Amino acid sequence: MAEVTDGEFTAFVNDRGEALLRVAYALAGSQHGAEDLLQNALAKAYTRWPQIRGDAEPYVRRILYHDQVSGWRRRARRPEVPLDALPEVPAERDSGHDADLRMLLRDALLTLPPRQRAVLTLRYLEDLSVEQTAAVLGCRTGTVASQASRALAKLRRLVPAFAEYADRPEVSR
Repeated sequence: MAEVTDGEFTAFVNDRGEALLRVAYALAGSQHGAEDLLQNALAKAYTRWPQIRGDAEPYVRRILYHDQVSGWRRRARRPEVPLDALPEVPAERDSGHDADLRMLLRDALLTLPPRQRAVLTLRYLEDLSVEQTAAVLGCRTGTVASQASRALAKLRRLVPAFAEYADRPEVSR
């Protein structure tokens, strides 16, 4: 039984590990933090592997979200990254602009409080509904909506070019 479990678990990690690492990176904000978060989630999932029925990915994702939120709650104080000024955005719209905008957005996302970053990750990266996001985070739908609204407003303030970019017709969601 243990060999079958080990084989199934290894196959799951080989198959879905990259996707789970992307989600962990979006939550943690750094490669090292994402790797640690995913490693802890997979260790927890491994201990419960025989009891997991059906698709294991939602179970592991839920562990990721809950572990990250628990880590935020444990910290009495979280460090903030002060910004003197935003880098200038180039006036022309070349292919390098998209990369620059992504980098600005990534840096701006890292300045968001952890819960807001989790809400944006679930809503827009994972494409979950407000209700599904609330269920994953264990909060009310109103909390999800208000956190998303505040996070998007802050992103618009920090990266004004994002609103202009998102309204371009060639950009599809």
